[in-house]
Amino acid sequence: MIRQALRRNPWAFLGPAATQALAAALVTTGLCLLASFDGAPLDPAQRAALTDSGIADLGLIFVVSSIYLSLLIVGVTMGTAIADQAQDLALVRTIGATPARVRRTIAAQAALIAVPATVAGIPLGLLAGYTWLSGLTGHGVVPAEVSFRMHGGTVPIAFAVTVGTSLLGALIAAIRPSRLRPAVALTEAAVPRRRAGLVRTPVGLLLVAGGIALAVLLTRADADTADQAGFFVMLAMCVGVGLLGPLLLRVAAPFARLFGSTGKLAADAVNARARSLSGALVPLTLAVGFAAFTIVLGTTTEHVTGVATPAADRWLQYAGTGAYTTFAAIAAVNTLVTVIQARRHDLAVIRLAGGTRGRTLAVVICEALVVTATALVAGAVVATTTLLPLLHTALGTWRPWLPVSWLLGGIAITAALVLAGMVLPAAASLRRAPIEVVG
Repeated sequence: MIRQALRRNPWAFLGPAATQALAAALVTTGLCLLASFDGAPLDPAQRAALTDSGIADLGLIFVVSSIYLSLLIVGVTMGTAIADQAQDLALVRTIGATPARVRRTIAAQAALIAVPATVAGIPLGLLAGYTWLSGLTGHGVVPAEVSFRMHGGTVPIAFAVTVGTSLLGALIAAIRPSRLRPAVALTEAAVPRRRAGLVRTPVGLLLVAGGIALAVLLTRADADTADQAGFFVMLAMCVGVGLLGPLLLRVAAPFARLFGSTGKLAADAVNARARSLSGALVPLTLAVGFAAFTIVLGTTTEHVTGVATPAADRWLQYAGTGAYTTFAAIAAVNTLVTVIQARRHDLAVIRLAGGTRGRTLAVVICEALVVTATALVAGAVVATTTLLPLLHTALGTWRPWLPVSWLLGGIAITAALVLAGMVLPAAASLRRAPIEVVG
């Protein structure tokens, strides 16, 4: 069963494997930074200066953030890959496979993908950690005595994070198809559920409301408290938006009808595939939220105070955020490619029903625009909710400031990522004769 699943859906597992490799690399980089700072031969004055600057905590913050992102993104991408096997799982159930056997097979698939991905990611993380530490010493952010060291727990911790999150995401996605009666599972695989989750939606609303409430409370706190608690605001908002992903996409889908008959087809497709597409909405929201938070905080500070951020500090802020954003962006593209690959049959049916290749591709472009707009709005809400308490307590302003060119650049980059993940694989799929795909 495992071999057949991997041979039938290679793209469905290549994307999660790439995401898991990047997650292992991020965790490895963070652990090595932590070991490098802790083990550096510094005199008391240098150690005190490093601690006072907050740089000494950078390794620990990087490790915690990397594990948090891995839990969120790797689980989601692996869950999307398993969810796209719903029809295969239903067929397996019809020939007598028990729910326990289906879950064991899914767990074995997840482990089989996570192990080689982690093996590939650890050396990448060592290289990234060495390069980043060289950048810190090169820019004078940390003393030259801080040299690269490998953390003793790198290998077991990296494996625990990637294998654990992969198993968790896969098993959660397999709960419903493994429990359903075979006939019901086949029906749901052919026609995905459209109703909102009875648990998912209320929990998502509760987390978003909690994040907003915490942000309001932080406006009355001092700057240090607002800065430290801002992470929990972003955590609650990102997880909440991720749980509300299918609902948000269904709310945004009707706007596609503004593009005429092509848009109507796209709106119906987004409605039907909202659960799968929401797997990409989580990392996209994270990427937009992280990038917007860091960039707007820097530009608003410079705009209000009139003092340019030192080059070393700017490099430090943007290098860390760039690593997280790149990780989330690659995960989003991988997930979108996985979703489009699972829709080859649907796209072929549109062509057999009379749709030209250009018309079919236009439908996918409309869907991509819906996903892009939803991610931009969700990411902006997350960033704004996290940012406003900090701006008010630290700078005394409620007005974020961002140059128009930066805003347009962010929108263009987000749209390019989504189009690359949806339109390019769709265009490649449409090169085949539709009857070959359906047959």
